[in-house]
Amino acid sequence: LDMEFTGLHSTSLQNNKPSLFDSPAEQYVKARQSVQRFTLVQLGLAIFSKENSNKYVVHSYNFFLFPSTLGIRDVEFTLSASSIQFLSHYGFDYNKFLKDGIPYMNEVQEKILRQQLLAGTWKFCSTSNADKDVLKKAIDEVTSWIAAAKEEDTMILQDLNGYHVLEVQLVLRQALENVWTEPLGDKKVMVKKVSPEHRQLLENSSYDRCQKKLILLSARGFTNLFQILVKAKKPLVGHNMLMDLMHLHDKFYRPLPESYEEFKRNIHSLFPVIIDTKTVIKSVQKKCLFPRVSSLLEAYTVLCSSNLNPKGPPCPVIALASVCSRYAEKKSPHEAGYDAFLCGSVLLMSAHLLLCRSADDAVEADPSFSQYLTVLSEHVNKVNFIRGGVSSINFSGEDTPCRHPPALIVHVRGWPGMTEREIYQEFKSRCRFDVRRLAENQFILLSNQYKQLVLRDYRHHPHLQVSVYRHWRHSPSVNCVLQISGIVALWSLLAFALGGTSRC
Repeated sequence: LDMEFTGLHSTSLQNNKPSLFDSPAEQYVKARQSVQRFTLVQLGLAIFSKENSNKYVVHSYNFFLFPSTLGIRDVEFTLSASSIQFLSHYGFDYNKFLKDGIPYMNEVQEKILRQQLLAGTWKFCSTSNADKDVLKKAIDEVTSWIAAAKEEDTMILQDLNGYHVLEVQLVLRQALENVWTEPLGDKKVMVKKVSPEHRQLLENSSYDRCQKKLILLSARGFTNLFQILVKAKKPLVGHNMLMDLMHLHDKFYRPLPESYEEFKRNIHSLFPVIIDTKTVIKSVQKKCLFPRVSSLLEAYTVLCSSNLNPKGPPCPVIALASVCSRYAEKKSPHEAGYDAFLCGSVLLMSAHLLLCRSADDAVEADPSFSQYLTVLSEHVNKVNFIRGGVSSINFSGEDTPCRHPPALIVHVRGWPGMTEREIYQEFKSRCRFDVRRLAENQFILLSNQYKQLVLRDYRHHPHLQVSVYRHWRHSPSVNCVLQISGIVALWSLLAFALGGTSRC
């Protein structure tokens, strides 16, 4: 699975970027705010099917998605200029997203639409001039034609897109009691002149495409496929997939809960087996002398080209189905269907490599997928966590804190009004630190890794003193307790001394 979005982290929200100081729950709150503001524009799904031999055949699909505009309140979403520019650079087709995007809705939105359909109060949210023009043109054509038409005569309305096919039919049926409509493919509608009696018979027919249950099915769009995936309970594979899972929950299941733990439980219930290739690649790098890579495509390229397993049996053959051959002929990075294909391929090749390295005996020439799952067991349901208090989110248990290097504390002297941003600018050339103010003239620096040179370089700095942070020594709360304890002890001593003097 892979997704592309209209944005990742909202810059309009203060302190919304991931930080090493964040707990998983704190970072979830930040990510939840961004997921609620942005939407997904494309979802890629690659289905890997094992054949009799050591071969997997892949069917990879691209789905352009657009929020449903039927019945529910008009959906608003934000665009990030950098994200839009990034996707444009890789040839993303925004016309397909806007004009032909498949609708979707979550359970809350579906419940509202279902109630409106039963009450007959639903309507389309599309109010653009373009939509109104399409509707007006169709109505004008039919009203001009029907005056001279005879019963059973037909006409065809053409060049209709998306919901226009449904909307035109419903409006015409409501306005004219002697017409019947049927869709012809995706962009045409057949209009027939009928008697009111014939119309009533047709409305009660099970073949009517405008029945309420079929309208609901159409409005649900991609959500129908999402629910099939949930029922299948197949292993779900992604790369750096926390945001993907959050959008899956929010857009197709239910609005994201406020509780981080509830989110974890929901996702684990929907998809009991999740594998993030980002965490798998980290393991391969440690165990197999795998070179450092910065992207999914780089990992795929290295696994395909390098002889990382010269003695073991060859990796399984991964072949794209004939209808998906474009990906075999041309790389298409950041196209969701292609990246989904890369995810599954990287998983299989990495699992094969780990299996060969971990097995005491010779690995059979045709390992089963269950053997791959066994060797990947430590990574199952562990999703990569970007810059935070844990290295990965465990969707089937407790999160394990990660081990950062000791935090540093910076004492500022002679530079009044120093800000976190200015401290960050000062140290960013030496290492990527996250900065948090501790007191008026004290700041904590936290990094995934830093060199001791930082401490050495600032040993004789005239304004900045850098040392290793010690909680018992530098924490304001600990200092406060020590000061209170000291005062209490002093008063106790004085009371004891004064009490002893009076007795004398």
